[in-house]
Amino acid sequence: MDIFARTVRIAASAVFIGFFAVFAATALYGGIVNIGNIFGAAVSALLAAAFIFSEKSAKILSSLWKSTGGRIFLSVSGIIIIFFAVAAIFMSVLMIKAMNDYPQNENTTLVVLGCKVKNGAPSFMLKRRLIAARDYLSAHESVKVVVSGGQGQDEIISEAQCMRDYLVSEGISPDRIFMEDKSVNTEQNLSFSREIIKNNNLSEDITIVTDGFHQYRAEMFAKRQGTNPHNISAHTPAWLVPTYWIREWFGIAYYAVFG
Repeated sequence: MDIFARTVRIAASAVFIGFFAVFAATALYGGIVNIGNIFGAAVSALLAAAFIFSEKSAKILSSLWKSTGGRIFLSVSGIIIIFFAVAAIFMSVLMIKAMNDYPQNENTTLVVLGCKVKNGAPSFMLKRRLIAARDYLSAHESVKVVVSGGQGQDEIISEAQCMRDYLVSEGISPDRIFMEDKSVNTEQNLSFSREIIKNNNLSEDITIVTDGFHQYRAEMFAKRQGTNPHNISAHTPAWLVPTYWIREWFGIAYYAVFG
């Protein structure tokens, strides 16, 4: 039993150290710092330490449980952890479901959600979205697309202009591309794009093109605006998924409560 327990402790420690390394890598090498990797790194480090120093951790918990205040603290902490775990699982199921809601026919209008533009060119993540849009548009030549995204202070052109230029360079006819270049967030992406769709008599059955982890929250915005969208998910590199997946938990929860 001691050997089994030691093996489990080592394996669990290695897993959480690995997660910590992934979250740290997104910050140190990817230049990405958000609630996703901050929270993920903190929890991973805490759990790794708890397993590495399992005997000390057990003594601390045992000592706390001996006092009334300690029992209250541990009980409340346990309830919070269970609630968060259940909520995270529930949101993850919804996110996975949204990732796979592919359009069923060509009577749709793509809406590509903007992302960072660097020196006039699409960022790594934006390019992935554009590749997904290009592939669908190339295979369905009657479909039109709205590229949506304004111009940030550190961007030399709007995200919409950058996306249009990329799609044209990839062989998509300019006549099929409509630009929405005023939005600054996902809610505006969809709201302003919807106006363009109506004004140009495009199909109001929209298909959102964004990263898979982002699909459910984008879908939440769209549904509140009276649209029931389909989704095409761009490929996100595996090492970035944990950071952005956790960030989406907080984004979904915030929008559900305050949106």
